[in-house]
Amino acid sequence: EWFSVGKILQESIDRIILQDDSVDQVLATSSEKINQILNKTRDKGEVSDQKLTLWIFIALAISLVMVVLLKRRRICSADASTDASTWFFLSPWILLFGVFSLYPLIYSLIISFADYNVLTSRFSFNGIENYFKTVTDPEFLKAVGHTLLFAVGTIPFTLTISLLLAALIHEGVPCKSLFQAGFFLPVVTSIIVIATLFTYFYSESGFLNYLLGLMGIPRPEPAWLINKRWALISIMAMAVWSSCGYFLILFLAALQSIPRELYEASRLDGAGAIQQFFRITLPQLRPMMLFVVVINTINSLQVFPEIFTMTKGGPSRSTTTIVYHLYEKGFSEFQMGLASAVAYLLAGIICLFALAQMKALKERE
Repeated sequence: EWFSVGKILQESIDRIILQDDSVDQVLATSSEKINQILNKTRDKGEVSDQKLTLWIFIALAISLVMVVLLKRRRICSADASTDASTWFFLSPWILLFGVFSLYPLIYSLIISFADYNVLTSRFSFNGIENYFKTVTDPEFLKAVGHTLLFAVGTIPFTLTISLLLAALIHEGVPCKSLFQAGFFLPVVTSIIVIATLFTYFYSESGFLNYLLGLMGIPRPEPAWLINKRWALISIMAMAVWSSCGYFLILFLAALQSIPRELYEASRLDGAGAIQQFFRITLPQLRPMMLFVVVINTINSLQVFPEIFTMTKGGPSRSTTTIVYHLYEKGFSEFQMGLASAVAYLLAGIICLFALAQMKALKERE
């Protein structure tokens, strides 16, 4: 439990230094939290031979999947040898899928209902206690709020900027290939590298503060990523910059698929460029916009490398997101049951958002 105690001490220091909270009040709150951790008792009703149970469960799941595939297969020839050869060539993929995808998925689902001990690989079932603890945890609720704020603050800007840039490049700007390569370069660059560069860019003596100083514009104190109000906004700006190139290429491909006859016919009817954009371009781009919004939403709700590299969830946990909260629970506090519960709750949130967006855009279409 040392990590939990260390985290409480770090938060106390942040509150005293960055938020000017009363030292006595911070010490009282921290002492209470630390005593709760030290006095916490563990349930000893561990289950043995859980691996055998899991393998049986996985074998049943794989058998069910194979039965469904056999019933719904579409094989041109009904020859038995063809069926056998088909499954023979599919067997490597089925084996890899079962071991590296299906097994971890089911294993994590099971331990999300248990108190899992990483050191002994033993667990004791506790029902939905992990889920109840998670949804009532103030830190998790704050992480959900920060994640939704990140998504709402990045998706509209990413969508708008990438669409406008794609439209400008599609109309034929000089050095078109150079612009395409330049905008796409951040996409093929490691996000860790980009986050590290922006950490120096946002630093107290960084280039951004240097430019603001030349223009006489006030800047956050002591620095962008240390200021509680501006830290998450700074990461959001970097995320928009780094992801626009990918969606630009998608929009550019969709723009090139629109028949030119539509624009020629509209010009004969007296339509201008703006009318063509809103009456022809946007309706034709709606399927691609649906794809971009859904993919961007999934990426935004799973934001983690930027937070891990730039702020570690600080200052005062103002940039903690759901995935970073999951990382802390699983790989710092080693509470794998709680971490798995957080993961499945995040999966549910992503599914709800994706389904809602698809339904809304399809109804408009």
